[in-house]
Amino acid sequence: MNKEHSTEASIGVATLGGGCFWCLEAAFVQLAGVESVVSGYAGGPMPNPDYGSVCGGETGHAEVVEVRFDPAVIDYRTLLQAFFAIHDPTTPDRQGSDIGSQYRSVIFTHGAEQENTARALISELSGAKIWPDPIVTAVSPAPTFWPAEKYHQNYFANNPLQGYCQAVVAPKAAKLRKLFAARLKR
Repeated sequence: MNKEHSTEASIGVATLGGGCFWCLEAAFVQLAGVESVVSGYAGGPMPNPDYGSVCGGETGHAEVVEVRFDPAVIDYRTLLQAFFAIHDPTTPDRQGSDIGSQYRSVIFTHGAEQENTARALISELSGAKIWPDPIVTAVSPAPTFWPAEKYHQNYFANNPLQGYCQAVVAPKAAKLRKLFAARLKR
């Protein structure tokens, strides 16, 4: 086995949707052990979806992020805990003023271990009654991931003064920093 192959094998992948992908990306990039976060689309039948058709609700895709992480530094369960901390998993097809199935709460799993972890955490969080309404986050096997257009990548970092970034993205990134202070990149 060559070194390059062994390094790739040690990287985990998580595919998560919880509203606008700009919010998720801005939050997850802060965590130690996260190697990369790519905004994109998953969950619909149309190949090569684009932002306009996804936002129009025409494709069945959700806005998601594909998180590549080092499981020796941050485990999948911790990523899911961060995911649940930064979005409302109780609103079907909605996050704040972003409305439509493209903003649904969804965990696309990469194998049985991730599925078991996701379902166990949802059960635990449901039992803790953290939210007044039931968790509606869907858990299903990861479909094809389609990276979003280049201008969506690192959107918050590249557009921190944009109105939506100030009003919606920045508070979610700040919430993650507060709740996961011990897990932030140094």
